[in-house]
Amino acid sequence: MWRATALTLFPEMFPGPLGHSLAGKALKEGVWSLAAVDIRRFAKDRHGTVDDAPFGGGAGMVMKPDVLSAAIEAVAEPGVPKILLSPRGAPFSQARGRELAARPGVLLVCGRFEGVDERVIEAHALEEISVGDFVLSGGEIAAMTVMDCCVRLLPGVMGEPASASEESFEDGLLEYPHYTRPAIWSGPDGTERRVPEVLVSGHHGKVAEWRMRQREEITRRRRPDLWARRRNATRNEEK
Repeated sequence: MWRATALTLFPEMFPGPLGHSLAGKALKEGVWSLAAVDIRRFAKDRHGTVDDAPFGGGAGMVMKPDVLSAAIEAVAEPGVPKILLSPRGAPFSQARGRELAARPGVLLVCGRFEGVDERVIEAHALEEISVGDFVLSGGEIAAMTVMDCCVRLLPGVMGEPASASEESFEDGLLEYPHYTRPAIWSGPDGTERRVPEVLVSGHHGKVAEWRMRQREEITRRRRPDLWARRRNATRNEEK
């Protein structure tokens, strides 16, 4: 069983959306487990104080190192990556999600306030991960994002292995467009829109070629960074 542990000041936020759909079904079936641990349990005073003013001045508060460190020590397991969700972290990716899904589980520290005392990050060798170039009120939503990505990659969760292998980012390309019935549809503007002829041709080889061309073109237009990375990788393989 893959084990996810979230250290948070708001354990009631979990499982949240992870209790539904594929992740929720897998959680009920015991494919993975989720423990949301309240950091405030490890506070040293009767008021449950978990933060204090930053040295050097400045706005906001910082999570106390003694409290957070005690919480990490209480739940950390050998071989389980320890991750701090942080705007300054390395960008989270499908590849990193696949790596984490192959481990026994993951420990996710959900920051709050202005951040976490740097000494805790150093002492516990926390890996800092960001889910995007924006700032959230806390790490809980980011932690759920990481969990959801990993859970979908666990054996048996998605059913068909091809469902994951053809998704965006798996091979450096974005996904191709999808269509379903009816084959001819008029939208709110009254324009008649048809499914591309190749998709109803029954020619699987041509369908595969069309989908690959679509993936390449969409990636080139929408994510030039991914397209450049793929082109460079292709050139290196050809050398």
